[in-house]
Amino acid sequence: MPWLTLIVDTDAEHAEALSEALLERGALSVDLLDADADTPDEQAIFGEPGEPAPGVWQHNRISALFDSDRDVAAILQAASVTVGLEQLPAYRIDTLDDKDWVRLTQSQFDPIPISPRLWIVPTWHTPSDPDAINIVLDPGLAFGTGSHPTTRLCLRWLDANLRGGESVLDYGCGSGILAIAALKLGAARAVGVDVDSQAVIASRDNASANHVENARFHLPDDAPPGSYDVVVANILTNPLRLLAPLLANAACTGGKIVLSGILEEQAQDVMKIYRQWFDLDDPLFEDGWACLSGTKR
Repeated sequence: MPWLTLIVDTDAEHAEALSEALLERGALSVDLLDADADTPDEQAIFGEPGEPAPGVWQHNRISALFDSDRDVAAILQAASVTVGLEQLPAYRIDTLDDKDWVRLTQSQFDPIPISPRLWIVPTWHTPSDPDAINIVLDPGLAFGTGSHPTTRLCLRWLDANLRGGESVLDYGCGSGILAIAALKLGAARAVGVDVDSQAVIASRDNASANHVENARFHLPDDAPPGSYDVVVANILTNPLRLLAPLLANAACTGGKIVLSGILEEQAQDVMKIYRQWFDLDDPLFEDGWACLSGTKR
């Protein structure tokens, strides 16, 4: 069964209200996107904890899905009046044909080479190199599929620096990919912590799918106390600022810290904070993101 997709651009003042009005008039789903995406005017919104709510983009594109028998133009007209738009915004209506959505989604995710010996492989793919260290991981509710530069930077650090037998704390574990990779690379045990209960569940499921032992995943209040040989946190800059004392305390003397989720221009600010406890290495960069590492004094 085909559907109809309404694409309409609007400003920050009316974006959320118009989205709600379309849902109230029968839209099956509504996505709000940056209308300037992939242009020089693209606006980054991260919504970091500890900072004010980011709101919406300056120019917004609403994509709303409707059943094929709905009068979408009339619905937009009524919704626009409801939210106080003086003129009907420019829009288009596309027909969305029915497809095998599972197969289409799977086709967007291929195995990801992290290093010559480390790969991330979705469950529906056969490993490109059966002799490599293959982490089986599907896209899901939690962040960390290996497709983002910050995850790849952390994985490469683990691949290059783990020597075997280490204890590892993965703070903000998401899918659990870093803890799982650490164990597959020779770490003795790994603890993952995340504020999202869905991430904890996903991490446990992914650890089971990868047959790794000595992996434990917790919400912050349930995390066991202790110090670790390696502390890795792939989150965002503001949480890394706020969590600096906690993460520093979790690393043993002589232990390593690995931090990512940091924009390249934010790296020096984060390094200034963590130099209180760590001798830091030169930062690594990929696609505008930074990875910091160092040794605790």
